[in-house]
Amino acid sequence: MAFDIDMIKKVYSQMAERVDAARDVVGKPLTLSEKILYNHLWDGTPKTAFTRGKDYVDFAPDRIACQDATAQMALLQFMQAGKDKVAVPTTVHCDHLIQAKDGAEKDLKHANDVSKEVFDFLESVSNKYGIGFWKPGAGIIHQVVLENYAFPGGMMIGTDSHTVNAGGLGMVAIGVGGADAVDVMAGMAWELKFPKLIGVKLTGKLSGWTAPKDVILKVAEILTVKGGTGAIVEYFGPGATSMSCTGKGTICNMGAEIGATTSTFGYDDSMERYLRATDRSDVADEANKVREYLTADPEVYANPEQYFDQVIEINLSELNPLLNGPFTPDLSTPAGKEMTKKATDNDWPLQVEWGLIGSCTNSSYEDLSRASSIAQQALDKKLKTKAEFGINPGSEQVRYTTERDGILEIFEKLDATIFTNACGPCIGQWARYSDPKNAPKNSIVHSFNRNFAKRADGNPNTHAFVASPELTAAIAIAGRLDFNPMTDKLINEDGEEVMLDEPTGWELPPKGFEVKENGYLAPREDGSSVVVKVAEDSERLQLLTPFTPIGDSITGAKLLIKAFGKCTTDHISMAGPWLRFRGHLDNISNNCLIGAVNAYNKKTNFVKNQLTGEYGGVPDTQREYKKEGIWTVVVGDHNYGEGSSREHAAMEPRHLGVAAVIVKSFARIHETNLKKQGMLGLTFDNEADYDLIQEDDTFNFLDLNEFAPNKPLHIEVVHSDGSKDTIKVNHTYNEAQIEWYKAGSALNLIAAQNA
Repeated sequence: MAFDIDMIKKVYSQMAERVDAARDVVGKPLTLSEKILYNHLWDGTPKTAFTRGKDYVDFAPDRIACQDATAQMALLQFMQAGKDKVAVPTTVHCDHLIQAKDGAEKDLKHANDVSKEVFDFLESVSNKYGIGFWKPGAGIIHQVVLENYAFPGGMMIGTDSHTVNAGGLGMVAIGVGGADAVDVMAGMAWELKFPKLIGVKLTGKLSGWTAPKDVILKVAEILTVKGGTGAIVEYFGPGATSMSCTGKGTICNMGAEIGATTSTFGYDDSMERYLRATDRSDVADEANKVREYLTADPEVYANPEQYFDQVIEINLSELNPLLNGPFTPDLSTPAGKEMTKKATDNDWPLQVEWGLIGSCTNSSYEDLSRASSIAQQALDKKLKTKAEFGINPGSEQVRYTTERDGILEIFEKLDATIFTNACGPCIGQWARYSDPKNAPKNSIVHSFNRNFAKRADGNPNTHAFVASPELTAAIAIAGRLDFNPMTDKLINEDGEEVMLDEPTGWELPPKGFEVKENGYLAPREDGSSVVVKVAEDSERLQLLTPFTPIGDSITGAKLLIKAFGKCTTDHISMAGPWLRFRGHLDNISNNCLIGAVNAYNKKTNFVKNQLTGEYGGVPDTQREYKKEGIWTVVVGDHNYGEGSSREHAAMEPRHLGVAAVIVKSFARIHETNLKKQGMLGLTFDNEADYDLIQEDDTFNFLDLNEFAPNKPLHIEVVHSDGSKDTIKVNHTYNEAQIEWYKAGSALNLIAAQNA
């Protein structure tokens, strides 16, 4: 039986009335995305047709999910909100703080030892405030959500950018910062700019070596890392309905890599099969009662150009296996000869040292079974694997079932390391090197979602390529980046030429899922007596102090750093070893912007201190400015804040005294996070003004006292020689968000309202 079935029944019971009303208001047939959005309006029955990409709208999400690294700060903030219990079903999943090194058993024990303080904190806070708690080792948040909580037509938000994975079960599931989650936990509306809509029509059918992963790798190639910004991507067509539910999840998961608000598919037979296989027949039965409302109106898919802002068509029958990377998830290369040329031209190492399978993106039973069919061939055909294997099962349920069915044993016979049911290498929690900064140049292939520099192992020289689990397995066996299993032969131990056959696998386990201990702890019905302890001398946890408002007069602000090129949340607030400080704002602020490249010297963590004229680390320099009461400004390029939803990338500069971030363009979640923390997130009206900013500049905000929606601001930039430039900057703040700024943060406003 499903969790929160009464809540799900309520969502479905109101759907027909609300969607029918929305259709009348909008005056035309509706996409699935619109049906879900209009069914979740905070104000109830739709009365207004919203303009995509323009109108800010208040929504009422059905549930919230938090992973342990972001949950710490989210729950520390919720503790300030003055509430006794969360207002909507909420879960915490311990999956990020488990380092991959020696294998599941040792790594999990080590994590429970070194992070006991944090896990105990999260468990106690969950117990106190009515939050479901998934213990370390229970699984990766997004796979656990898909198996237990996702439902067609629902809306959820999560404090991780890959919350979008739940779109594989027909949800509108959106990654947010912790402050957004706190709003909803506290019983308030959640605000989102009404998304634009991108339709992806899938024709044909996947076969052979091509997998669902290749669909999203192709979409990433087409749209690039920012092409989905501000939009929901809705997949449809015969190719969509022919695909498994977990395959759909993979595609939605990596929608985060194109900047999409989320991605989703209409409810179909594969989703029903998955619901019933994961002991949620009650949800399937309820969904079937409103089946027509859980997909787009027929006219939409018949003439998609009339209803979507952009339409892409991909013939799955013509799609080939792809490898995306290195250093960006949208650089796509077909397997084989094209990779030979591209790798040679760019000096990418052709030898592959590791093949990693799993993570939240590709860790389902189907994924592991198809990859194991390739691994089994290596055993049967007497092939020695040239690269090392690492496997991250997505959940304890998947791990237990694949172990029962002999799938994990196949990998183990190839000396694969079975890591914990956790994120591990996907988020930089991989103890691969003792000194990653000076580690050698190398290539790895994985079925994860992100491949930014240093992302997996901390080594800037690791060239990471994203592929399907089955192609990852084949390339690991061959040991070459340019191996094409459809055409290339391998030499076995007997000196014979052999070829790998096409992968095979099971959409769902033939004998059903099974698990002995899933790792879930339900909260107390009444948590009022639970005491949440945070030691004053803790290095990992720190109770929060409300931010002081920046105010409407900023003068004499100094340039902290002008970031050059790509500046993701990994650059702003690194993960890896820094994850241990995610609950201690002051300590983790020592990684603030240390990965950003200084535009003036092309170095990282090396900026000019205008007070002394000397160069030093970004956090150290910023602390000097803060000590003197001087606000600072950060300047950046396009898609600033791309990547993870981590609000630490906004909270750290805010804590240290950064008043404004001025860039050419923002990634959606990061821009919202800056607003939530009471900062100024601004964009150059003229992108060329980025080039005007000099290393010794001082900033005077000329009309901040007139801060208002749709009204640009003007900044006087004073250069070291006394010359000045006045630049115009734009913003997307509405009235409510300006109130966040005036209050010092959104949380300050919530606390005042609940006082």
